[in-house]
Amino acid sequence: MKAVVLNRFGGPEELRPAEVERPEPGPGQVRLRVRAAGVNPFDAKVRSGAMEAVFTTPLPTILGLEAAGVVDAVGPDVTGWSVGDEVLGWTDTGAYAEYALATAVARKPEGLSWERAVTLPVAAETAGRVFRLLGIEPGETLLVHGAAGGVGSLAVQLAVAAGLRVIGTAGPANQEHVAALGATPTTYGEGLVERVRALAPEGVDAVFDVAGRGALPASIELRGGTDRIVTIADAPAAAELGVVFSGGPPERSPDRLAELADLAAQGDLVTPVGGTFPLADAAEAHRVSASGHARGKLVLIA
Repeated sequence: MKAVVLNRFGGPEELRPAEVERPEPGPGQVRLRVRAAGVNPFDAKVRSGAMEAVFTTPLPTILGLEAAGVVDAVGPDVTGWSVGDEVLGWTDTGAYAEYALATAVARKPEGLSWERAVTLPVAAETAGRVFRLLGIEPGETLLVHGAAGGVGSLAVQLAVAAGLRVIGTAGPANQEHVAALGATPTTYGEGLVERVRALAPEGVDAVFDVAGRGALPASIELRGGTDRIVTIADAPAAAELGVVFSGGPPERSPDRLAELADLAAQGDLVTPVGGTFPLADAAEAHRVSASGHARGKLVLIA
C-alpha cells in the first residue's frame, strides 16, 4: 500500500512516500481504507524528534492519529462493524496511509464529508480531556489561545454550548471566524494581558493554550498564578513555569465522537477544514501547519 513514511527525525522533507505492507487487523480492530487523515501539530513534534524525551518512537514509522474511511476488514471479536461501513476515529497504526487499523471508531453520518469527519476525533478527545482537567463550569470565563485552529475551533463551540463565556486569541485574519464560533476574539502578541483585561475586567477563570506561542506567561499573569491553566502545545515552558501540560493518555469515547459527528452533519457544529492535500504531499501540509495561519484542520486525502 502507499503510505508516507518517516525514516529519521527532522524537518517536513523527511516525510516521504513509500510502498509498505498492508496491516492486518488483530482482535478488536477494524482495517480502514483511509479516505481522509488529519494533520495535527502533535505529528510535527513526533516528526522532529521533540517528543523523544516523553516517549520513544521506533523508526521507520507512519504518522497520523485520526482517520475517516471505509471498513475494509474486521479482526477477531469485532462486533457492530461490517465491511463497507463508513467510520471515523483514532488509528492504532499511522493514518498517513491508504490503510490503517483502528479500535475506537464511530459511524460517519450521511451528509458529513470525509474531510469534515476527520476534523473531529483528535479535537473532540483533546477538548474533553482538557475541560476535565480545568474543571470548567457554566457561567465561567475561559480563555482559549489558538481559537481558530482545529482543536481551538471545536473547544470554543463546546465551551459556549456548555454555558461558558469564551475569549479566543487568533491572528488578525481569523478574528471574524472566532467571533462566528461564539467567542469574543482578540489578537496575539504584545499587549495581550491588557486586551483580555479590558474584555474581562472580572478576570478569567481558566486558560486552555492550544497554540503554544509563548502565551503562558501572560496566562499566569491573568490568572494570578498557575492554577487552572492547561497547555497542549508548550511542554518545555509548562515544565519551566509549573503549568499543567496535557499530552495524554488519550480518553477516547466513540459514543461522544458519534454525538459530535451527528451535530456536525446537521450543521450545528462547525468543523473547519484549513486545507486539503494529496497523501503524497504530507510534507507540504506540515509546512503549512508550521506557519500557524491555517483556519481549521489540515487534511490528507488518501
